[in-house]
Amino acid sequence: MKGSSIGYLLKEGAKNVWVNRMMSVASIGVLTACLLLIGGAVLFSINVNSIVGYVESQNELKVYLKSDITDDVRSSLDANIRKVANLGDIEYIPKEKGIITFSKTMGEYSDLMAGLEGDQNPLPDAYDVKVKDLSALNATVQALQSLEGVDSVAAPVEVAKSITGIKNAVTVFGIIVVAILVLVSLIITANTIKITVYNRRKEINIMKFVGATDSFIRLPFIIEGTILGLLSALLAFLAVWVGYDYLLSHLTQGAAGWLSLAYKNFVPFDQVAMKLFIGFIGAGVVSGMFGSMLFVRKHLRV
Repeated sequence: MKGSSIGYLLKEGAKNVWVNRMMSVASIGVLTACLLLIGGAVLFSINVNSIVGYVESQNELKVYLKSDITDDVRSSLDANIRKVANLGDIEYIPKEKGIITFSKTMGEYSDLMAGLEGDQNPLPDAYDVKVKDLSALNATVQALQSLEGVDSVAAPVEVAKSITGIKNAVTVFGIIVVAILVLVSLIITANTIKITVYNRRKEINIMKFVGATDSFIRLPFIIEGTILGLLSALLAFLAVWVGYDYLLSHLTQGAAGWLSLAYKNFVPFDQVAMKLFIGFIGAGVVSGMFGSMLFVRKHLRV
C-alpha cells in the first residue's frame, strides 16, 4: 500500500469520527464509563491492600528467653535471630526494661508492681520482632522456637489468619471485578461499534464492489476505533485523577480515628498514575480496534 493511500485512509478514519459524531459520542461515553469503573476497582483494591499491609506490619512477636540462659548463648542468639527470614524490626528487651514498660501499661494500678525490681522481677528477657508477611507466620514461629536459648514465642495467630484472609479476599475480589468489567466494556463497546458499522454497511458494500481491498476498507474503521479508544482512555484517566484527588482532599479535612489511619496509608495517585494511564490506553485501543475489526469483517463478505 502506497504512502499516499495510507495518508488518505488515516484522514478518512479521523474524518469518520466527526461525520458519525453521534455514534462516536455514544461509543466514547460507554467506554469511558467502563474504564472509570475499572479504574475505581483497581484503586480500591490497591488501597485496601495498602491499609491491610500497614496493619500487617504492626503485628509483633514476643520471643521469651530462658531464665538460665548464659551470656555466650545470649550473644549467639542475638546473631541467629537476625538471620531468621521474614523478620523486620528486632528489639532486645531486657527484663529490667520490660518491667518498667509493663508498669506503665497498668496505669493507676502501677503501684502493684512495686518491689518487683532486681531479683524479684518475674519477667524474662525478650525480643520484640515484627513480621513482614503474616501468611508465613507459622514457619517464622517454628524457626524462632528452634533457636537455642528461646523458651517460647507469643504470636497473634488468629489475627494473622484474619488479616491474611482479608488480604487474599480483596486480591481475588479485585481481579474478578476487573476481569468482569473488562469483559463488559469489550462487549458493550463492540456492540456500539457494531451499530456504527451496520449504519454504514452500504458504503462498505459499494467500496467492495468497485474493487477496494479488504485492508483498504477495514483500515479507516480500525483508525476510527483506535481514536475513540484513545479519547475514552484520556477522559477516563482525567476523571479518575480528579475524583481521586478530590476524595483524598475531602478525607484530609475530616479524617479522624480509623479513617485517619486509613488516609495515611492511601496510595498517592502519582505512584499508580503511569501504570493506570498505560492500562487505560491499552484497554481503550484494544476495545476500539477489536470492535471495528470484528464487525467490519462481516460486511466484507459480499
